[in-house]
Amino acid sequence: MSSRSKRQSHCSTRGKRESESRGSSGRIKKERDREREPEAANSLASPVRVKREAEPTAREVPASAPPAVRVKREREADEDSESEREVRAKNGRVDSEDRRSRHCPYLDTINRSVLDFDFEKLCSISLSHINAYACLVCGKYFQGRGLKSHAYIHSVQFSHHVFLNLHTLKFYCLPDNYEIIDSSLEDITYVLKPTFTKQQIANLDKQAKLSRAYDGTTYLPGIVGLNNIKANDYANAVLQALSNVPPLRNYFLEEDNYKNIKRPPGDIMFLLVQRFGELMRKLWNPRNFKAHVSPHEMLQAVVLCSKKTFQITKQGDGVDFLSWFLNALHSALGGTKKKKKTIVTDVFQGSMRIFTKKLPHPDLPAEEKEQLLHNDEYQETMVESTFMYLTLDLPTAPLYKDEKEQLIIPQVPLFNILAKFNGITEKEYKTYKENFLKRFQLTKLPPYLIFCIKRFTKNNFFVEKNPTIVNFPITNVDLREYLSEEVQAVHKNTTYDLIANIVHDGKPSEGSYRIHVLHHGTGKWYELQDLQVTDILPQMITLSEAYIQHIAGDTPSLSAPAGRTPTGGCLT
Repeated sequence: MSSRSKRQSHCSTRGKRESESRGSSGRIKKERDREREPEAANSLASPVRVKREAEPTAREVPASAPPAVRVKREREADEDSESEREVRAKNGRVDSEDRRSRHCPYLDTINRSVLDFDFEKLCSISLSHINAYACLVCGKYFQGRGLKSHAYIHSVQFSHHVFLNLHTLKFYCLPDNYEIIDSSLEDITYVLKPTFTKQQIANLDKQAKLSRAYDGTTYLPGIVGLNNIKANDYANAVLQALSNVPPLRNYFLEEDNYKNIKRPPGDIMFLLVQRFGELMRKLWNPRNFKAHVSPHEMLQAVVLCSKKTFQITKQGDGVDFLSWFLNALHSALGGTKKKKKTIVTDVFQGSMRIFTKKLPHPDLPAEEKEQLLHNDEYQETMVESTFMYLTLDLPTAPLYKDEKEQLIIPQVPLFNILAKFNGITEKEYKTYKENFLKRFQLTKLPPYLIFCIKRFTKNNFFVEKNPTIVNFPITNVDLREYLSEEVQAVHKNTTYDLIANIVHDGKPSEGSYRIHVLHHGTGKWYELQDLQVTDILPQMITLSEAYIQHIAGDTPSLSAPAGRTPTGGCLT
């Protein structure tokens, strides 16, 4: 065979092989295209998903980006796209992620005994409140759930997989990053954010049933100890007393009553309202994991809003705190001094007439005093004034011991110190320059009345405490004689019952506070001092050095459930 024919046969063989290889590669390509068709269809059917996959994660945002942009991206990365789920539902796609959501294998790792949602919702590493998640295995708070976030790293490092978003109340499994949907987790969200229906609120004062906490201890909702972080027992006692005033409690148990109140931009005082509402719902939660509550977030708001006038680490005065708190709460709810009322004024505000007469200087001659008393300046004037509580003055305590060398503990009936408000009794008030005689007469009694017994007197050197015991009745305190005659005809019900009694023990600056509270459902009295809750006989309450007392009257507008005497009011 010639060389030319050899070349032709070689070329034909090579061409045949190339055509075969092209044919096989074409078949492979067609098979691959067919395999990719469903994926392409799915990608076309869910453009939102493709778009989200193309977007950078929160951690991929450049460090130079403004803080607002970074926060927005973090939130977008941490929240599931609603439109994505809608698209998947319309196309009837059964996602494996949905199956995993309902059959998470890590639910048995949740440790409810370490869960505590009473503290501020901050990441334990970055101290940021944005996108805070609670690890349901160890109870710590972490930020984010994207790649390189603190929660993600914690899940990988310690094999803790179940997390709860403290804002959206959704559960997630990390590092797989899918939402967990399981009805067995509802008890955790309820502890984090308790809710009450109108029917449940209406039945609170009829309930005498004990609740059982997760740790096995039993408790009565509303009769729950508050943690004394360091020296905040003065605030704990006041908050406990207010939580047992039914109209005020019922208002704050239902968040819809106040969540839409408009406040000026940058106003921090509304934080006080939010935290007080959260504390009320925790104190009355029948499904708590533990039989006590920490008022940490509430007190943080108090420190912030009072500009550190009242602190957690320093003992304060119960009456000063009560006065500031009621006025701050009224203002934060949109109330004003005269026109606009709130739940605070509806419950506690009464009115009185104050008669004032200026006195001449005591060092002046008698003739000159007589002349001055005829001037208009020294004539008696009368003004109408409102009040949130009544201050009762104690008689001076004896300085001497009895024949057995023991200090005499003086006692005084409640009605003796109430005589200050009968419109007849005059009391002298001294200022730096002038002296005045004043007398008081009540013109309107509030549904819930607060008595503050003035036990402490301050001078230039120290604060002195008056140990006088006030003998007060537990029920049927009739205040009719302290009203003016024309008002007595209008006020049909003027009798009150004691519902809370705050006691100060020890020295003025180093003492401690405790409170006696009436549980309306059982009709029993309980003593609360920080975390300790014990029952007490009513006869023992009258032997204490009462400092603030809450008493409740029978009024149609704010009455208690049928068959019960409404209560409220506070004696300090």
